[in-house]
Amino acid sequence: MEAVWRTPAGGGVRGPPGGAISEWRRPAAPVSPRSPFASRSPPVPPAPRLPAASMSVVEHVREMAAAGLHSNVRLLSGLLLTMSGNNPELFSPSQKYQLLVYHADSLFHDKEYRNAVSKYTMALQQKKALSKTSKVRPSTGNAASTPQSQCLPSEIEVKYKMAECYTMLKQDKDAIAILDGIPSRQRTPKINMMLANLYKKAGQERSSVTSYKEVLRQCPLALDAILGLLSLSVKGAEVASMTINIIQSIPNLDWLSMWIKAYAFVHTGDNTRAINTICSLEKKSLLRDNVDLLGSLADLYFRAGDNKNSILKFEQAQMLDPYLIKGMDVYGYLLAREGRLEDVENLGCRLFNISDQHAEPWVVSGCHSFYSKRYSRALYLGAKAIQLNSNSVQALLLKGAALRNMGRVQEAIIHFREAIRLAPCRLDCYEGLIECYLASNSIREAMVMANNVYKTLGANAQTLTLLATVCLEEPVTQEKAKTLLDKALMQRPDYIKAVVKKAELLSREQKYEDGIALLRNALANQSDCVLHRILGDFLVAVNEYQEAMDQYSIALSLDPNDQKSLEGMQKMEKEESPTDATQEEDVDDMEGSGEEGDLEGSDSEAAQWADQEQWFGMQ
Repeated sequence: MEAVWRTPAGGGVRGPPGGAISEWRRPAAPVSPRSPFASRSPPVPPAPRLPAASMSVVEHVREMAAAGLHSNVRLLSGLLLTMSGNNPELFSPSQKYQLLVYHADSLFHDKEYRNAVSKYTMALQQKKALSKTSKVRPSTGNAASTPQSQCLPSEIEVKYKMAECYTMLKQDKDAIAILDGIPSRQRTPKINMMLANLYKKAGQERSSVTSYKEVLRQCPLALDAILGLLSLSVKGAEVASMTINIIQSIPNLDWLSMWIKAYAFVHTGDNTRAINTICSLEKKSLLRDNVDLLGSLADLYFRAGDNKNSILKFEQAQMLDPYLIKGMDVYGYLLAREGRLEDVENLGCRLFNISDQHAEPWVVSGCHSFYSKRYSRALYLGAKAIQLNSNSVQALLLKGAALRNMGRVQEAIIHFREAIRLAPCRLDCYEGLIECYLASNSIREAMVMANNVYKTLGANAQTLTLLATVCLEEPVTQEKAKTLLDKALMQRPDYIKAVVKKAELLSREQKYEDGIALLRNALANQSDCVLHRILGDFLVAVNEYQEAMDQYSIALSLDPNDQKSLEGMQKMEKEESPTDATQEEDVDDMEGSGEEGDLEGSDSEAAQWADQEQWFGMQ
């Protein structure tokens, strides 16, 4: 016999054909509706989703929330809560608790976080009162109470949502406090993950490590938790031991041990070994062309000062994923440093089309402004990026550099220190801080910081050059600077910053021939605006004017905004070379030849173009 759904109108809908009638059940007889919101008796379990006519209004709200109809939930729950306020008997305590939670969820979805927190707080108070009531009143044995209690939103989930609101409001202490109130045994992996990140941000490293380990205990393939542990100086071997069982039990996970090893090197600042490990990992057929690995490689090459390979890897990742945002702030910075401002502008526009709610597009646009010498705009864009992501190291560096160039050195120091706290293995953070110290003539502080970096990150070409940069500021440490630079160039003859500083030292000693040889050797395998410009300066010093002009031209072709190259070229144009003198004699001979008018026109036109060239160079 086919089961029939009884509707309020008395009609019926027959069950499905084919005899599949075991899933159909007759609902219990409806309760006479004393109020328009009285709930009907639930079906006998196991029951399918109730027909709309047999659902209470709170169940309708719950169904809409589950369906993602947040704006509808907000409107209806707001009206129902007002009705409940005017007639407390209209809804049961559990129904009011549900309405408050669903209303708060809709506010959270609309990013009204303060309002959401207030409603979540009211919901928790209602739940507390409900718990006390259930303890005082003995169970009546009514079968309807069991499904109702099962439908109640989780109190733990409510607290998690409150913590999310607090983090969005940048009230991390309140977020930690609300999550700390959840007993350890009741914490889900996402609660432990949020706690770990909050503890880490607050500097509570031991608590952060404990929470990350708890995430891995419950979810051994939580790779972001693994990175969190490695960033807190937990040994790679210890982290790997927490995943060994899952690696052995699941096929095709043999790469995970090497992955952990690679990022252990990353977080200890061993860039060379990290690069080699990720390269060998990326060459495996199953992980070839992985965007995350390519992005990590690009970042590591950048940290190692190998800008050419860094740009190459960023471009490969971008080709694989045209919507990639992560790491594009570093990529934009590298392009801007090379004078490719048109490419930077195009990159910024593309990123804004993808999302303007990430820091990266604002940082890229800020780099374009900074290298166009619009420091106030760069400062604004950097501040906007920090507002979107307070952990954006590149945004902090951008804002710090803009403040430094605007003469606000003490404010810049604060931003560089925060960048160092977030990325203690990134040398460019220390470079920015040391530049601030040197700009404010705090040589002692700069020397202390450079020595600390040298000891912490090891004696590599970058740290040796950074220490030598500070040593060049004092006459008594000139020889030490020379020794440090020679060591750096012995390790990496192509390291541009070391070449620049060694050339500066040779210029002071007026050893121009040695400087020319050094620069020619460095430019043999790479082309860099600064190196071409310095070579032009050295060639001027030895009266090689024509080649010097060529070097300035190459420098300007690489970076049209390089003011020093433009100044060097203009200075040379004012110098009298033998060619100029011959041309002047030819002009004197031609005076009175009947072509005076034409020559005057030519001089006027040349002056006009010279003015235009100077104007364009100054922009």
